[in-house]
Amino acid sequence: MDVPLSLWIALIAGIAVMLAVDLLLHRDAHEIGLKEAGIWSAVWVTVGLAVGAGIWWHFGSEFGLQYLGGYIIEKSLAVDNVFVWAMLLSYFAVPTRYQHRVLFYGVVGALVFRAIFIAAGSVLIASASWVLYLFGAFLILTGIRMLVQRNEHADPGKSKTLRLLRRFVPTTEEFDGQRFFTRRNGLLVATPLLVVLIVIEVTDIIFAVDSIPAIFAITEEPFLVFASNAMAILGLRAMYFLLADVMDRFVYLKAGLSLVLVWVGIKMIVGHSLLPIPTALGLGVVVLILVVAVVASLLATRSGQAPIESEPKENERL
Repeated sequence: MDVPLSLWIALIAGIAVMLAVDLLLHRDAHEIGLKEAGIWSAVWVTVGLAVGAGIWWHFGSEFGLQYLGGYIIEKSLAVDNVFVWAMLLSYFAVPTRYQHRVLFYGVVGALVFRAIFIAAGSVLIASASWVLYLFGAFLILTGIRMLVQRNEHADPGKSKTLRLLRRFVPTTEEFDGQRFFTRRNGLLVATPLLVVLIVIEVTDIIFAVDSIPAIFAITEEPFLVFASNAMAILGLRAMYFLLADVMDRFVYLKAGLSLVLVWVGIKMIVGHSLLPIPTALGLGVVVLILVVAVVASLLATRSGQAPIESEPKENERL
């Protein structure tokens, strides 16, 4: 896949423009309602699919399917991010009207760090293709671990990131509007908005360790990996506000995501060493797993009560 520099510039410029428009339209702190979140979710999904259609038209159906596969995998794995966001924003008691600002900068940071990871991964694969076996094995083990630990929940209060931050950075428990820093007794201190932003960024870096190799299982083209990743991430804020009140209904989604990781890990190993698995087949299996997980979740919670699960445990992934 020969991608001209102009196309890279156009993609990055387009992302910058969309972020600027989003920030401009949300410059005043206000509560994001269901209608607004629904509209923005539709806008971001439309933009993501439009990029895929452009890739399909310019580079052909195979690369178009690879982009779509990467987009769907990143979008689905990102739901786990959304669950963590909800937990963190609730723990730090971030007022709803300030949440968009935190998540906006969280997404910007995620784009930067993932671009770095993708560049590093591309260089690594180009210089030592056997690393794909390690990526595949890692994804399989991660999927199994996620399945086993699907009912465990992190305790933000015991976060190593939070403990280190509070040790070295003066902080206050009081909000000061949308500011990340404020002054208390003449001392510049971090507000809870900065604290939760940093914890969100660290959490996203941890999640990226899973999601980036998963997309490389679909395509090894850096442009497609970055484009699908970026387009999926851009809509995360709207997804959070859209799903915030119904997250507890997706009780089997984490199990489904774990199976997706196992499948793409198998696809990466088998496709690289034995028989390449067609992109359409790989994507079809991913979609089937996700649809079954979502439908099963909605059916299991249709009465408004989640099925009884084992007692959640604490971990310190954050």
